Amino acid sequence: MGSELIFRGHESPTVTEAYSPKPPKPWLSVIRPVRYMLREQRLVFVFVGIAIATLVFGFLPSSHTPASVSNSVFSSELTHPHRLIYQNGHATGFGIGSSVNSGGKIPLGLKRKGLRIVVTGGAGFVGSHLVDRLISRGDSVIVVDNFFTGRKENVMHHFGNPRFELIRHDVVEPLLLEVDQIYHLACPASPVHYKHNPVKTIISFTPIINFPNLPQFFFIISRTLNMLGLAKRVGARFLLTSTSEVYGDPLQHPQVETYWGNVNPIGVRSCYDEGKRTAETLTMDYHRGAGVQVRIARIFNTYGPRMCIDDGRVVSNFVAQALRKEPLTVYGDGKQTRSFQYVSDLVEGLMRLMEGEHVGPFNLGNPGEFTMLELAQVVQETIDANAKIEFRPNTEDDPHKRKPDISKAKEFLGWEPKVPLRKGLPMMVSDFRQRIFGDHKENAASA
Repeated sequence: MGSELIFRGHESPTVTEAYSPKPPKPWLSVIRPVRYMLREQRLVFVFVGIAIATLVFGFLPSSHTPASVSNSVFSSELTHPHRLIYQNGHATGFGIGSSVNSGGKIPLGLKRKGLRIVVTGGAGFVGSHLVDRLISRGDSVIVVDNFFTGRKENVMHHFGNPRFELIRHDVVEPLLLEVDQIYHLACPASPVHYKHNPVKTIISFTPIINFPNLPQFFFIISRTLNMLGLAKRVGARFLLTSTSEVYGDPLQHPQVETYWGNVNPIGVRSCYDEGKRTAETLTMDYHRGAGVQVRIARIFNTYGPRMCIDDGRVVSNFVAQALRKEPLTVYGDGKQTRSFQYVSDLVEGLMRLMEGEHVGPFNLGNPGEFTMLELAQVVQETIDANAKIEFRPNTEDDPHKRKPDISKAKEFLGWEPKVPLRKGLPMMVSDFRQRIFGDHKENAASA
């Protein structure tokens, strides 16, 4: 018989009390980790870690970022980490190391950040000396040269340097680079070279020319225009090396930068004279119209090692002729005057101009004035006292006088030439002697 539960009325059913958890203890969330750390000795490891971190960060060099860095500069640095943005005539960048220190001292413990610089015509006479200075300063240099007048030998000693690059290229064609500064020296500067192809000389300066009546548009893109366009695209500062030839055969003596010149626009030298004047115009138009930071230098006669031996300039002519035991060729009566600066003085002036805050133009030359006969006499004293002088008819449009007024460069750049002619000429003679006699030995060996 199955069992069954029988409810008896006199027995009341058992009532079970509801479950309630223990009340939470205060500060349990704090006490439990502390108890765990004490029990497992974790606190010792925490203090050891703090001590190690203190030692590490105490010995690392500290760097401070200026609080005034704008958002635009910050974003530009993220996109182009090697670029300096020139604003309102000043170079600004992200961090102390990227600022250009033109005159002041770099704070102790901070190293100047090297710039990325392109030098057009950097394998030439002046350009190669400029490259030497920039490399020694710690900058990264890109030389662009078509080797029309430049020589690889002038920059071969930099081959293998990771901060040096050489590109064989004529900047008549566009070139895309990321750089901070552009020194534009690409142009044949001696009469022999620029008269050899006067059309190409003037083309190298002129802006785009459009021929709408032809089946296709033809453009003549100048070296100067291309480099100005590059400076505009990448925010680089641009320095144009102009010339004292913009003064032509001057009616004002000495020549100041405000003098507009006396140039024959249809003469045999006009391809160079007017070409440089056009280059200055383009440069200032880019400065005023596009906000490009520009600098203009007007270079007077310069001499020194690595000059082309037979380039037709008077100093190289006299030195080469005296070393070869040939007569010194004087054109005209020899009373026309020139001023001669040593190449190291010019390079110093160009670098001060680039790092300064003034557009220019600035005359860069040595105000010491010599007639051609006086120069021939100095060459005789330096090389061969028995060297003869041979007079020839003067060349067309040859300036009678040329002497720079460098008051502006002294005031704003703190620059003036240091090397006198009688000190600089022997250094040039030593270089020429080695190259000329070396050439003779090679010719004899080949014969």
